Amino acid sequence: MDFPAEKNNFLVEHVLDIRNSYRRLLLKELIPEIQTDELFARQLFHAPFAVVSHDTASDPVFNYANLKALELFELSWEDFIHLPSRMSAEPINQAGREQLLAEVTEKGYIDHYEGVRISSTGKRFLIRNAIVWNLMDKNNSYKGQAACFSQWRFL
Repeated sequence: MDFPAEKNNFLVEHVLDIRNSYRRLLLKELIPEIQTDELFARQLFHAPFAVVSHDTASDPVFNYANLKALELFELSWEDFIHLPSRMSAEPINQAGREQLLAEVTEKGYIDHYEGVRISSTGKRFLIRNAIVWNLMDKNNSYKGQAACFSQWRFL
């Protein structure tokens, strides 16, 4: 998958799965008052909050991050989209992360997740009030999970 940019409409097709799944499950908009799909994709990539998603592999791999998430995890796009999502948490916190993902799979979403994540350089940060939800495409096929958060604190 290419880096989100003008030439690929900021990965609008994937971002629409993020947007529509969020709207369907949480009954609200991720970014209110955006008129076009292309503008939404651009604004999500440049949003002041972090957004990530991972695929459906048995060991899920990230397949999207906006600029804020790339900054927090201190990774390039290319490195991020090859990272198993479990690696965003320290080994001691991975069991809790797995429990969270199982709950999201069952319920569709959770909206007050709190947990510690780690950047590529070892910086630990606490995320609070994160929303994690199941991704579905336009045919209602399961595509993975996404998360967004706007509250974090480096530890």
